[in-house]
Amino acid sequence: MNEPTDKGVDYFAAALSTPMNTQTESILRPPSFEEFVGQTKTVERLRIMSGAARKRGEPLNHILLSGPPGLGKTSLSFILGAEMGRNVRITSGPVVEKAGDLAGMLTNLEEGDILFIDEIHRIPKTVEEYLYSAMEDFRIDIMIDQGPNARSVRLDIPRFTLVGATTRNGLLTAPLRSRFTLQTRLDYYEPDDLVKIVLRTCGLLGVETNAEGAMEIARRARGTPRIANNLVNFVRDYAEEKGDGVITKPIAQAALELLEIDALGLDEMDKRILRVMATTYKSRPVGISTLAVAVGEEADTLEEVHEPYLIQSGLIQRTPQGRVITESGLRAIGLTPS
Repeated sequence: MNEPTDKGVDYFAAALSTPMNTQTESILRPPSFEEFVGQTKTVERLRIMSGAARKRGEPLNHILLSGPPGLGKTSLSFILGAEMGRNVRITSGPVVEKAGDLAGMLTNLEEGDILFIDEIHRIPKTVEEYLYSAMEDFRIDIMIDQGPNARSVRLDIPRFTLVGATTRNGLLTAPLRSRFTLQTRLDYYEPDDLVKIVLRTCGLLGVETNAEGAMEIARRARGTPRIANNLVNFVRDYAEEKGDGVITKPIAQAALELLEIDALGLDEMDKRILRVMATTYKSRPVGISTLAVAVGEEADTLEEVHEPYLIQSGLIQRTPQGRVITESGLRAIGLTPS
């Protein structure tokens, strides 16, 4: 493991942006609603929609899944595909750069297929407008050539289901958002649910553990299954190198301390953010762009990876003037509130 730099080891940003290898990730994905842990309300809504669509023999209506990264949006899209007996095609907003890219994907779909677009809020606005007719009328009009030779070509596409996923629901335009029949949000997991996920992951990977070891990982996983699964892989390596291969509470604690993840689930970048807010800005409100420069990180990373958990944990607050550290945040970095 590399030594941390003076900018801090941003473990969670790396864990969320670079999940496990594809083979391991596919093994760990729950194959059905029955095996999907947590997100009870969202799962029930999707069960009802998919069950009714199957009875009618129709494709699913369009669905928007929002919430922080790593909570299971992609897994739910695969489960929907399995429930409906249809293929799931996956892409992401930044990949769809022009209308031709979108047309190519849509015309290659079959009747009832699911098109999953991750980070859908990052689709260029010029491309987004083509989605409107595709979602409502299942056709798309593409302009060919330019100037006097320009002409419109209408392409009919099969009835499909668009499942959009976003970590920034507020950045979606109103016209696009209104075209989703179901809009549902995924929230951070409680430790008890994460324990079930950790134990399931250990079972699938053939790793021996106990309830205390699983809880220690769950408590420090920031309410996020993807992070919990990444932590399991590292703790497993630690247990094999430093112990007898069994994940116990002491082994989990030692492994996670090596990653500089404390008992609250904070990594070095989280604590750097809190220290800057407490000392550099004297607990006064600070804007996200200013804070990003101060800690040497991208503002988008702070907003999408660190800030949601820090806010949910009550360590910082968002105010009209900017972000403010709370008394709990001060205690988390060893300072006494004045």
